[in-house]
Amino acid sequence: MAGTKEVVKSEKALLKSPFEEFERWFEDMWARPASLLAPSFWPISRLAHYKELSPSVDMYLDGKELVVRCDIPGVRKEDIEIDITENMLTISGEKKKEEKVETHNFYRFERSYGSFFRRFELPDGSDTEKAKAHYENGVLELRIPMAGEVIGKTKKIAIN
Repeated sequence: MAGTKEVVKSEKALLKSPFEEFERWFEDMWARPASLLAPSFWPISRLAHYKELSPSVDMYLDGKELVVRCDIPGVRKEDIEIDITENMLTISGEKKKEEKVETHNFYRFERSYGSFFRRFELPDGSDTEKAKAHYENGVLELRIPMAGEVIGKTKKIAIN
């Protein structure tokens, strides 16, 4: 019987009223204000949303070109903006999604949207006037030619 009481006690501990949970959260907030910055405080659904809107980017040299590949699935080409100002590359855009489900006794219509923004400093020697972009299957690829004298040039730095 002792084992049964423990199980019932632990189940009861899990079933707290919303008021008890709010009171615990409020007490924690005053006892540990930095706990508000902890990831466990943030709703998981929002974290996934922000991660989804922050596209991953790869940058590498391919011969005499700088290649920038950005994964942005579900974003229309018309909703992507690419700007180069001096030596700063900015990729931004907006994702809009609508989902409608209808059955004989159920109706759901969800809309979500959000924007993303990534900025990178381009290396010296980038010929931004000849930059080209291509978008296919959710992958944006930019190719920026590099000046010949910059490619492969290495400068050793002495440590004092």
